[in-house]
Parts: sequence; C-alpha cells; structure tokens
Amino acid sequence: MNTSATAVRFDDVTMWVELQDGRTIGVPMAWFPRLLHATPTPREQCRISVTGKGLHWEDLDEDISVEGLLAGRGDMTVQRPVAA
Repeated sequence: MNTSATAVRFDDVTMWVELQDGRTIGVPMAWFPRLLHATPTPREQCRISVTGKGLHWEDLDEDISVEGLLAGRGDMTVQRPVAA
C-alpha cells in the first residue's frame, strides 16, 4: 500500500491530504498550531517531499510526516515557557 502524499488542501478547520493509493485523510488543524494560526497564503505553500512521505512549510517552520498523520499524531514539539 502506497501512503505517499500527492496533494494537500485546507478548509477552515481541517487539513486534507490526498494519498497515492486513492485515500484522502483529514486531520484537524488544531493538531498543528502553526498551520492553525497561519493565514491561507503561507498554509498553501506546502512542499511535498520527493518520496511523498513528508510535508514541509518553509515559512512556517513546519514539517509533518504522512506516517505520523496516519498514526494519529499531531504536533510533537515541546512548548517551552518564555522567560519574562
């Protein structure tokens, strides 16, 4: 089964990832705060890796794996408190 991404699109609350095997998966943008808080223009600047296994947004500093999406994983970064 090929789980490579072929396209990414968004509605107001969901990121939709089309897969080479014909499936489309939807994940809440709330899983990825950088995408959720971005305006549509930078959100649409997704680059799909050559293998189709990774999604990258240069201007948003966001990287998402298709494998992680299929496993139900959201943003795995740790939020660090800001020093006052």
